[in-house]
Amino acid sequence: MKIAILSPFYPYRGGLAQLNARLYTELSKQNEVKAYTFTTLYPNVLFPGKTQYVQDGDPVTVIDSIRILNSVNPLSYIKTAKLINKYSPDLLIIPYWMSFLAPAYGSVCMFLNKKTKVVSLVHNAISHERTIIDKPLAKFFFNRCDAFIVMSKPVKKDLLTLRKDANILLQPHPIYDQYAERIEKEEACDKLGIKSDKKNLLFFGLIRDYKGLDLLIEAMSEFDNSYQLIIAGESYGSFDKYATLINQSSLKDNIVVFEQYIPDDMVSTLFSASDALVLPYRSATQSGVVALAYQMELPMIATNVGALGTTVKESGTGLVVPQPTHSDIAKGIKDFFDQNNNIEEYRKNLKKEKKRLSWDNFTKSIESFFHSLKN
Repeated sequence: MKIAILSPFYPYRGGLAQLNARLYTELSKQNEVKAYTFTTLYPNVLFPGKTQYVQDGDPVTVIDSIRILNSVNPLSYIKTAKLINKYSPDLLIIPYWMSFLAPAYGSVCMFLNKKTKVVSLVHNAISHERTIIDKPLAKFFFNRCDAFIVMSKPVKKDLLTLRKDANILLQPHPIYDQYAERIEKEEACDKLGIKSDKKNLLFFGLIRDYKGLDLLIEAMSEFDNSYQLIIAGESYGSFDKYATLINQSSLKDNIVVFEQYIPDDMVSTLFSASDALVLPYRSATQSGVVALAYQMELPMIATNVGALGTTVKESGTGLVVPQPTHSDIAKGIKDFFDQNNNIEEYRKNLKKEKKRLSWDNFTKSIESFFHSLKN
């Protein structure tokens, strides 16, 4: 099968680019695959982080992609479609996660040859930080797709509100398995320059309002000196409000901050240094960080929102707290460490999920779906 993928690839960085690189690599084992990416993804004035691009020294999977699409230049939409038509793929895969890109994606689809089926890999059908234009823009793109792949039930539900006749494959998020294996906790803490004799809580990933980091920082004031919080991730927007909360915390000396883009070679160290991954989200559909926790075999403490609580509860890989409040989160964390027998059970279940959510299983499932569309 001839497959094209239109999405961020190297030189763009981050979890989405990494996922796309792995998808390209896996599909290339049995198919002819070509990658197309952006000349401009986000204009710099609209990008909330420090940089969109891989930096010197960042470990990266370099995919030979064609840089053609400018998200804000309509002329590039036609050029992109013409170039994909020249390749004449059976299938075009377009990962979707935010409505900002819907005009570009939908316009490209309008100019494609009809023989090419369009499949959107939908990470979020509706944004966590939604605006009034999210749904109309998403509909514009979704109405030009032939089929969809989603990785959680809430995303499927949201998608069906926007496209009632959508042909959808639900396939859980595969693990991120490009990282180094775990090392001993003491060695990892030594590398990070932090205390190893604490109950180490990890908050990992992009820092955005809906992820509830402020609630977790507030919860720290309810603990004794045996707890330590590790915050690791780049803030999309100002980190000032979190810094203020940390300074006000009675346990501020036990809060360690790595407010930066986390390179691949640091991921294993952070997870190895930690006793639990805390996901204090206010809302969620799915989370790539959960897939990372499976790979690193780190138990989770998660709020019961969206697919997050259901995923953790059903897989038995951690403790779920009822509400995204600092008091519920604090109680959940205390309960987690009081239940030593449960922690061992969580680790056993993490190993099972790690095997079940392999890339091999993910790829076989979506390839079968692709062949059904072609036929």
